[in-house]
Amino acid sequence: MARYGELFLKSKPVKFHFIGMLLRNIGKALSASGLSYHFETPRGRILIHGNQPEAISSVVSRIFGIVDVSICSRTSPRLDDICGEAVSLASANLRAGMSFAVRAKRQQKTGLDSQELGTLIGSAVFDHIPGLEVDLDTPDYEIFVEVRDFGGLVYDSRIAAPGGLPWGTQGRVLALLSSGIDSPVASWLMMKRGCETTHLHLDAGRWAGKDVALAAIENHRRLSRWCPGNPLSLVIADSEILYDRMDELHIAPRYRCVICKRFMQRVAGCLMEKEGALAVITGENLGQVASQTLANLSVISEAVMIPVLRPLITYDKEEIIALARRIGTFDAHPGDLTCRTVPSMPATAAILEVIKKCEEKMNIEEITDGTLSEIQFVIALNGEIVKDM
Repeated sequence: MARYGELFLKSKPVKFHFIGMLLRNIGKALSASGLSYHFETPRGRILIHGNQPEAISSVVSRIFGIVDVSICSRTSPRLDDICGEAVSLASANLRAGMSFAVRAKRQQKTGLDSQELGTLIGSAVFDHIPGLEVDLDTPDYEIFVEVRDFGGLVYDSRIAAPGGLPWGTQGRVLALLSSGIDSPVASWLMMKRGCETTHLHLDAGRWAGKDVALAAIENHRRLSRWCPGNPLSLVIADSEILYDRMDELHIAPRYRCVICKRFMQRVAGCLMEKEGALAVITGENLGQVASQTLANLSVISEAVMIPVLRPLITYDKEEIIALARRIGTFDAHPGDLTCRTVPSMPATAAILEVIKKCEEKMNIEEITDGTLSEIQFVIALNGEIVKDM
């Protein structure tokens, strides 16, 4: 049984559309894993029938739009059958001296209420297994029961899923993807909000550490596990010329980070239409590094007239790392990810007119065109690279 959350808040036609997209995504994910299944969709729930419930629950618990997943036993609506299934489940998990609780819900508005239902089921368990204690606050074991029009559902665990909105319901975005910790988390957060994603990595060539490009591809691969059954594209653009030009023209080192960020947004803006994207996503976080002060973000944003979304803007670094660990993109030993252009004293409040003069001197439009002419694609699917450079 899969539960969805905020889809309830949508209007009826939108809710039906979103549930349809959710079923499509679950079906593609299960098919990609070679699992057979069929659906039922009673109000507020998705019931997935199949002969490999553990494998199905593992896959579905990674689907955006799902709040949590439970492996259930289904009974008739008769109270005796529901109690019998609860006793059977409890007998395999409870022993004397343990505490338990029954959490019951019912769909019907007549007959026993939820509290009375839980009391009766709990009494059946208590009578069948000697030496138990009832603890409704912090029990050792919980049994969940739902009584619905079609019958009863009995289960003892709820596997957390990411929540959010179904993949594909909010259009496509172009996410800047680096080798670091922040940008994969930013991309994941937008995927969680229903956005199909194309990734863009600017390859700095010899100006970057030897493991940077490989680490970016690895981030891309890992993120593809969160949209199973859907190919995930990564565009890699050669940006070495940008750093060559800044070095040749002796552009003041303190301005290089801001120029670099503006350049990334220029390239992304040019690729948006081709990729069918509605916005650009970055992993920028307010005040985390010199280029991400509010003053510098204002200068960076001026480079393009496109929507730029920064889902991490208010996150603390520890919050980002915790989320990266949870979604599987954190790497404690990523290798050589140095940037060989980072100055020792970067500007924290770059002046827009000065930055524009530097870009004019560099002929930034020519550099942008050159970068766009040297692009490659990497496709990931179900956590595997299926098309490499």
